[in-house]
Amino acid sequence: MAKIDQVALDNLEKREFQLTILAAVFVMVLAGGVALLMYPVVFLHPEEGSKWMLKTGFAGFCVLSILFVVYLFDRQHTVRKLKQHLLEEIQRNVELRNQANVDLLHSLPDLKHFYDQLSMEFRRAMTMKQPLSVIAVKVNVGASMKNEKDVTAALGEAVKGIAKCLRPTDATYLLAPALFGVILAEVTASSANLIEMKIDETLRSVGAGKYKVEITTCNYPEQVQSAHELEDVVSSLMPQKQVWEEVGSSR
Repeated sequence: MAKIDQVALDNLEKREFQLTILAAVFVMVLAGGVALLMYPVVFLHPEEGSKWMLKTGFAGFCVLSILFVVYLFDRQHTVRKLKQHLLEEIQRNVELRNQANVDLLHSLPDLKHFYDQLSMEFRRAMTMKQPLSVIAVKVNVGASMKNEKDVTAALGEAVKGIAKCLRPTDATYLLAPALFGVILAEVTASSANLIEMKIDETLRSVGAGKYKVEITTCNYPEQVQSAHELEDVVSSLMPQKQVWEEVGSSR
């Protein structure tokens, strides 16, 4: 969703208010000029028999002119309230969407589940002599996004973009902050490369101006020959601190 340009909206509202004032002044000047032209005919030299009718018409003209000016300002006030209400609804929808992205990100399986699933799928692929591919997606958030909540929401959008390019049975794993992994059972290297291109295209469209992505694809048996090599490929993409923590915990 495109970010709302509040400064542009404020400038637009100021210009609209200025146009309303200009229209009101224009109407009052024209009405005042017509009233001045009508005044001698109505009050100084009225025709016999039509005096009250002229006075009634003059009073009605003045009242209508005032009511029209009031209508202009009331319309301005109503449009301003509707616009404010619309902006509040848009902001609320954006917050709900961001919260949904945050919840989605927090619900992803972690690195431990990824390794367990990878080991199981590798044993199956080796037994059934089937290919197995792993895709790692690293999201580099731009420096302009300093709010942690906005960063988390952007990562949630990235997860949605990745999920659109996968099969319903495939799962996305959170390997590290801003690093996601996907295990593709029975997927060859060429097919995995096509999925990589699709993910890259989708994330570039979704995260335009927000983040950049780095995608790494590895396949068994064309590129690696063991589950340990697949794990090494994933570990090489993770922050060095987290790699040392994993080594320490495995000892």
